[in-house]
Amino acid sequence: MALKVGVIGTGMIGQDHIRRLTKVLSGVEITAVNDIDVERAKEAAPYGAEVFETPKALIESDNVDAIVICSWGPAHEEQLLDCIAAGKPVFCEKPMTTSEEAAIRIVEAEAAYGKRLIQVGFMRRFDADYRRLKAVVDSGMIGAPLMYHSVHRNASVPSHYTSDMPLNDTLVHDADISRWLLSDEIVGVEVRYPRRSTVGGGELKNPVIVLLHMESGAIVDVEISVAITYGYDIRGEVSGETGVASLPNRPATVVSDVNGIRQAMPEDWRERFIEAYDQEFREWIIAAGEGTATGPSAWDGYASTLTADAALRAAESGKYEPLKMIKKPALYLEAPAVAAE
Repeated sequence: MALKVGVIGTGMIGQDHIRRLTKVLSGVEITAVNDIDVERAKEAAPYGAEVFETPKALIESDNVDAIVICSWGPAHEEQLLDCIAAGKPVFCEKPMTTSEEAAIRIVEAEAAYGKRLIQVGFMRRFDADYRRLKAVVDSGMIGAPLMYHSVHRNASVPSHYTSDMPLNDTLVHDADISRWLLSDEIVGVEVRYPRRSTVGGGELKNPVIVLLHMESGAIVDVEISVAITYGYDIRGEVSGETGVASLPNRPATVVSDVNGIRQAMPEDWRERFIEAYDQEFREWIIAAGEGTATGPSAWDGYASTLTADAALRAAESGKYEPLKMIKKPALYLEAPAVAAE
């Protein structure tokens, strides 16, 4: 029997997930949609799906087994708490929440429920290249990891993208993948701004360098550049005691002509991580069908929120800003099961 899913939020990412769940993956059926813009929800709704006026009504519907949340960040807390109260598995796009207090309330509610229901949308963990990189690190082949270099470059960003957003929106992906790759926690953050790029215009502070200090003593440097014009360029390299392991360049046709030898770059995150998104939902469908969740947890969402908050403080103070995490509930100490690729 197909998993009956309700989608909250039918903007760009919501529509992409509806396409994925209806045209790419199996074992799932979208039975309900909701959006703050009812007309947009009606346009995005697959045939036969009911359009609900409120997220709460969708979550409580008997025709919904599990929920996908793609609404804007400030709405996530209430929707996630309603999912926990209903005892239904939920996939939540990042950021899980926009404040530390909200993240703690969600972690505590899920821990009190006693079973994982929440999977946060950190899709890089499902990317085959990142998984192979983590396998090398975990094998000990390059010794203990000492440094991780993470590069996050966008060709451009929309006009509403502000100087805070590299830190409270873009950075969360690099923060989460650093914790996961190194099996480590972030304990402090520094932020530095080099010479400002003239591309992109306005008052946007671009690029930015973020230093993540890990509990083990390892250091992660994150370059975030959001107007490099040539494509969507994601890189990663772990420097260990006895070796270095890097993400490969994405496979692409090699063109040789009068201009030299070159390969095309992905245009944006949808092209670069399309297989990772598919795998992310493939594993979520399996777990949700069993009434639970896998992959990035509410605890991981909490850690990323704390990192973003510390980065914003560090940008303001120009100093090292520590993270102070609550005690990790036992619910999040177990390693999540990972389905086969």
